[in-house]
Amino acid sequence: MSFKLPKLSYSYEDFEPFIDKKTMEIHYTKHHEGYTNNLNKAISNTDMINLSIKEILRRAKMETPIIRNNSGGFYNHNLYWEILIPHLKYSPPSKNFHNIIQKNFESFDLFKEKFYSLSMNCFGSGWAWVCVKNKKLSICSTTNQDNPLMLGIGCEGIPILGLDVWEHAYYLQYQNRRSDYILSFWNIINWKKVEENYQLAIS
Repeated sequence: MSFKLPKLSYSYEDFEPFIDKKTMEIHYTKHHEGYTNNLNKAISNTDMINLSIKEILRRAKMETPIIRNNSGGFYNHNLYWEILIPHLKYSPPSKNFHNIIQKNFESFDLFKEKFYSLSMNCFGSGWAWVCVKNKKLSICSTTNQDNPLMLGIGCEGIPILGLDVWEHAYYLQYQNRRSDYILSFWNIINWKKVEENYQLAIS
């Protein structure tokens, strides 16, 4: 098995002014494609060649850094592209999912505040996640290209939403203003897809 870069359902410019066209293009064609190609090279001629990406992630912590980093980079970006939507097509969470968020975090505003805080406080490069664990929502962060499907990293669960806070995701437009990038993210979340991910995770 070899992993393939997924096709995007939108154009690079569809996220302006929140994410600029050049950032989207470089992020997808250079970074994500690089993780994909490097993962395929790393697992060739190993016993992982016929495993799914989730099976690889389950043992990634015990593998070499090249497998851990590139399997995470491949999976994380796949999820990231799926939970983005052009802002002209944006719609808020459904009433049902909004209520689920409120039930888990007391209010939608507190949910946003916690996600913002973890995103801001992720030192260096990493990701902020909304996960399902024991059928409940939780928020956590990981460093580098780790993710909640990896065992023993202190952020376990099934990820349903992820924000890339590596500088390559925002630096061309926002420079050192990670805060502005995080706040812009709320305008381009595909809540329908996030809710679908949630339903799959609890089923």
